[in-house]
Amino acid sequence: MDVIVRPTPSLQGEIGALSSKNYTTRYLLTAALADGQSTIYYPAHSEDSDAMRRCITDLGAVLEEDDEKIVITGFGSHPQAVKELNVGNAGAVLRFLMGIASLCPDVTFVNTYPDSLGKRPHDDLIDALGQLGVKVDHREGKLPIRIQGGQAKGGKIQVSGSVSSQYLSALLFLTPLLEEDSEIEVLHDLKSKVVIGQTLEVLQEAGITIHASDDYMSFRVPGRQSYQPRTYTVQGDYPGSAAVLAAAAVTNSDVTIHRLKEQSKQGERAIVDVLRMMEVPLTHENDTVVVKGNGRLKAIEFDGDAATDAVLAMVAAAVFAEGTSRFYNVENLRYKECDRITDYLNELSKAGARVEERQAEIIVHGRPEGVEGGVEINAHYDHRVIMALTVVGLRAQKPLVIKDAHHVAKSYPQYFDHLTTLGASVEWVK
Repeated sequence: MDVIVRPTPSLQGEIGALSSKNYTTRYLLTAALADGQSTIYYPAHSEDSDAMRRCITDLGAVLEEDDEKIVITGFGSHPQAVKELNVGNAGAVLRFLMGIASLCPDVTFVNTYPDSLGKRPHDDLIDALGQLGVKVDHREGKLPIRIQGGQAKGGKIQVSGSVSSQYLSALLFLTPLLEEDSEIEVLHDLKSKVVIGQTLEVLQEAGITIHASDDYMSFRVPGRQSYQPRTYTVQGDYPGSAAVLAAAAVTNSDVTIHRLKEQSKQGERAIVDVLRMMEVPLTHENDTVVVKGNGRLKAIEFDGDAATDAVLAMVAAAVFAEGTSRFYNVENLRYKECDRITDYLNELSKAGARVEERQAEIIVHGRPEGVEGGVEINAHYDHRVIMALTVVGLRAQKPLVIKDAHHVAKSYPQYFDHLTTLGASVEWVK
């Protein structure tokens, strides 16, 4: 389905932040890997987290869920044999489970999104699993991927971190369960280090010991460990909230978002600091952000590596800033559901934004007077692109039609409902 976003001069109201997708998927996995019952309060519901629910159920976990919590009886270190797993369009879920599938005799991850996840490479993780003695059949590093495991052995492992930190997270979930101790060396650069901090935080909560160097480039992992049943509470999601905060920043607004933890380890928490740098009036106290936007923003320069999933929303705000903004160290945006640099900037240009791209940079020449709009744009099946383009539509002079906007459900199914609650003029069309 498509959505029409009409110019909306002001937003007002209060919402609760969506629960964090990143923490939910990690807690679901650690609960499944434990022997016994774990409870997760306020788990996210999105296509990604639902893909993890579906796959751990296929692997033998038992899930019971109500409106507040989910209780999971895990399968421990012995997932049941399954021939196929379908992760939908969830790249992180695929990569985490490629590691866990190494404990199974023969699993094929099917390709149900050939135009999105089906195009993304996973070579670096495949190479690392090979070092553990796992046989992986694939098509140039892409889905479908068949893993013949069951005999994975620890030891010394090297993995590249230059494309995605998710490969390293996959190894950190797997190696504690192996008989042997492991040493993991990260080659090249490590993208999105802050997300590795989230993985380590969750592993520690689950009773797992990992010795990490200060720069996260090397790890010592004792083998023969067991995940412990635990009770977890999922915090609010900064990546999804980033777009709502950006929308409030570019309009005349009085918007309150609750459940955004001030001391969160989510790198996308930086959206609050970035908006402050842009001179957007806001406060962040008692896990609540209040934005009283006036539509006036200043240009900034920002290293986006630590806040990957909020960069597109930041760029959308910068479209209306006074001056030229630069977002650098963001090459890993090219390896997401779509090329979030080329594809996104092409659509922004159609809407009237003045933007330039480099291999690892996005440059935005702000237009405080607004953009023309009045066009149909393609979100490339990408939830982050959909949300960010919506922000631009609110300040366009004419409506924007965003194609296939229903793919926002990958991470934030309630996104348009929340915007409507705040007064945004959006309408679904078939």
